Amino acid sequence: MFHLAWPWMALLLPLPWIMLRARRAAEPGGAALYLPFAASVPAPAATATLPRAVLALLAAVWVLLVLAAMRPQWLGQPLPLPTNGRQIMLAIDCSGSMASQDMGGASRLEIVQIVAGRFVDRRRGDQIGLILFGTRPYLQAPLTADIATVHQFLDEAVVGVAGPQTAIGDAIGLAIKELRQRELTNGAPMHQSVLILLTDGGNDAGVIPPLEAARLAAQTGLRIFTIGVGAAEEQSLFGLTAGNTDLDEGLLKKIAGLTGGEYFRAADPAALQAVYRRIDELEPTAGQKQWLRPAAEWFTWPLALALLLSVPAACFMAERF
Repeated sequence: MFHLAWPWMALLLPLPWIMLRARRAAEPGGAALYLPFAASVPAPAATATLPRAVLALLAAVWVLLVLAAMRPQWLGQPLPLPTNGRQIMLAIDCSGSMASQDMGGASRLEIVQIVAGRFVDRRRGDQIGLILFGTRPYLQAPLTADIATVHQFLDEAVVGVAGPQTAIGDAIGLAIKELRQRELTNGAPMHQSVLILLTDGGNDAGVIPPLEAARLAAQTGLRIFTIGVGAAEEQSLFGLTAGNTDLDEGLLKKIAGLTGGEYFRAADPAALQAVYRRIDELEPTAGQKQWLRPAAEWFTWPLALALLLSVPAACFMAERF
């Protein structure tokens, strides 16, 4: 279908005629209308003496230039965009304990960034958001389809950026607030949303109790999948305890259970990858279908024709004047 992207550019069509009338009005003995600035407007000498063929050629050039400025396009058939309508919030723990290197030679946060980044890259068509939390939660990236930017923000996270402690309840509360605001502004229902909360400790900071936040999430239809990271707790030969001893698995299981989600334990990078693969298999919910109509730009054709016609007109004007 033929379409003009900027049809209002057609208002430029009478511009040469207006400039000519203004110039004539400024001449002595001209019309009664007087425009002080009209005398300064440049205009070709002896315009009235130009042959009609040249005037017609110049008019055609001007019409073609205006047509090119109106951006003629050819619109193709509407094509559906790949989207499944799921909204996924990631809440990543950046407390001081995430610097521990017990998951394969790198810090817990570095392992999470690598594995979670791959998960984000596979969720094309989804809306992804990112919350970083420690003593306080911060919305690092609101829900967006620009997953490359979310991945970049995830890679830029550093241990301690949100404080040394762990506020699990406040992180859940911030996710609910963001999703509720999204529902009010865009009409995106919260029952199509998922929160993936990853931590290596228990709740030791914040204002909102984690279970209270989980009950509120359940009331709004938000499902929470919790992931506990860090090496498994082990007893050494000398009676010493090694591994992640701070992880409150009981709390994370209750949070997931209250909201209809699941709890996963990731003691090493391979286990964490398996967790994200499991979450990646979630059945997508049907979202509002979106369409894209491809447009082919045609402005180059009238522009090229105008340049072609301007050559003989320019040659004639050079010889005449």
